[in-house]
Amino acid sequence: MSLKSIEEVIENFSLFDDWEDRYRYLIDIGRVLPRMDDELKTEASLVRGCTSRVWLVPHINDDVLTFEADSDAHIVRGLIAILFAAYQGRKLSDIASIDIEQMFKEIGLDQHLSANRRSGFFAMVERVRSLRK
Repeated sequence: MSLKSIEEVIENFSLFDDWEDRYRYLIDIGRVLPRMDDELKTEASLVRGCTSRVWLVPHINDDVLTFEADSDAHIVRGLIAILFAAYQGRKLSDIASIDIEQMFKEIGLDQHLSANRRSGFFAMVERVRSLRK
């Protein structure tokens, strides 16, 4: 299961009425993320502000962002999958125009994730947004 766009994420979440099912879906999309090589899991790639350990390694080629990311927590891997859908393969100049906060609300994650998970997700978002500077 590979997500192609943030719109697909929003649509898929809307198929579930129950938040337990949505959490299961979040975990499922995290399970299919490629694993990051352990050599890349360094202090430099660690995302600050996350309760769980999250590593993010960006690659920029011709102003296009791709990145590898991983976490030791299942739900957080699902949040990384959402991050991939929003930012993977985008031009750095387009990153600022992506309204990830609105998408987060549309999915309902703003109401159903713990404050620590929300903070961690937006710490990952800030890491990605900082790349365009």
